[in-house]
Amino acid sequence: MPKFSRLTAAFAAAVVAIFVMFQPAVAQQTFRPTDQSVKEQQLLDALKPGGTVSGRVSIPDQRSANLIQPEGRDWQDFRRGPLATTGAIAILGMILLLAIFLVVRGRIRVEHGFSGRTVTRFASFDRFVHWVTASCFIILALSGLNITFGKALIAPLLGENAFASLSAAGKFAHNYLAFPFMAGVVLMFLIWVKDNIPNKLDLDWIKAGGGILKKGVHPPSKRFNAGQKGIFWIVVIGGALMSISGWHLLFPSESIGELQFQSRLHGVVAMLFIAVMIAHIYIGSIGMEGAFDAMGTGEVDENWAREHHSLWLEEERKKAGKAPTGAVAAE
Repeated sequence: MPKFSRLTAAFAAAVVAIFVMFQPAVAQQTFRPTDQSVKEQQLLDALKPGGTVSGRVSIPDQRSANLIQPEGRDWQDFRRGPLATTGAIAILGMILLLAIFLVVRGRIRVEHGFSGRTVTRFASFDRFVHWVTASCFIILALSGLNITFGKALIAPLLGENAFASLSAAGKFAHNYLAFPFMAGVVLMFLIWVKDNIPNKLDLDWIKAGGGILKKGVHPPSKRFNAGQKGIFWIVVIGGALMSISGWHLLFPSESIGELQFQSRLHGVVAMLFIAVMIAHIYIGSIGMEGAFDAMGTGEVDENWAREHHSLWLEEERKKAGKAPTGAVAAE
């Protein structure tokens, strides 16, 4: 056999030998769908509460790989059902009760009329903190209610494009006004907590219905009565719960299940908070004559103060070196 033919045969034999040698290794790397497919039991386990069916993503936030989270359906059903129902009952129910109260009791008047003499009730800083917090709360409440009820109530009136723009603006405002609201709640606590500690006068005030159920009944109280103390602690505790849960939603770092819990908490507290604040706004405006002046100008009429905060008025008169205005019930 010629030399060239022998070289060719040797080369061919070497190629065949190499192919045969590495054939098993190549076969081992062949993709077998059944080796990596999801078994039925794995899928069933993932669909149990707390489970998750996930894929793969190339972005840093690996939570975006979640495809199915069974508890997400429960969370969505809660927001569409119980949360919306609870909110509607609490808010509309409060408005209805206040309307009935206004018709039956009427506006709470200053029985002896305005004296023309005033006393300082809230300083400028107090009013600034109140109005910043209140203004932020109103926008937060409206933008939050839009999330729950807007699609059903507002979208049909404005149209999809206008509603989308309104919702985007509301989300932006909700995210950023949360911070001055949180700061306002903290400042309110610091400047007013000393006057909002419950005492035995509060029980007498509650037993007398706060003097708003019957005319001519004015239980003595200091700077804040039991009703105002209740509002204060609702604002502080409710504001704290809203702030903590809202912070988790603004800066999520937990699991999806934890965020869903924070969302539920945020929604429930918000609905109840709004209902209580509607009552507070009513009493501080049309519900009680002279009440708005306390946060409007900071000055209240002495007759108003005598009827609603007699002990506080006497304390203020003593500080100013003025004579007592009459008999005052002892604490």
